[in-house]
Amino acid sequence: MIRVNRTVAIDESELRFEFIRSSGPGGQNVNKVATAVRLRFDAGRSPSLIGEARERLLRLAGKKAGEDGVVAILARRHRTQEANRNDAVERLIALIRRACERPAVRRRTRPTAAARKRRLEAKRIRGRAKAGRQAIREAEE
Repeated sequence: MIRVNRTVAIDESELRFEFIRSSGPGGQNVNKVATAVRLRFDAGRSPSLIGEARERLLRLAGKKAGEDGVVAILARRHRTQEANRNDAVERLIALIRRACERPAVRRRTRPTAAARKRRLEAKRIRGRAKAGRQAIREAEE
């Protein structure tokens, strides 16, 4: 079991790892060894996640989540399979932790009387400055 927070733990059997060849520097090793890791986690069917957290996870994952509810994370920062595997798991855990946090409810507020007064005074000053730039018109006949 992978502990995400106090209430959520993910069974390791829910994670699917696929090892693929990584691009980038690495010399001849990059052509021979599959060090990059693609981690797949089926958030849509996972019994570990509750409804709200599941929806937030899929929304936070963005392009990493498919229409079927599977979150795919590609890790290829490191030169070893084990380091990339750990990196992918850590990134998934961080994503799930963010999804488990309820966003703060925004409460509508009104500007204070002093703030309204300051805003209107600034508008008056700005209007006077602009009016001073206009050409003086002669009285129309």
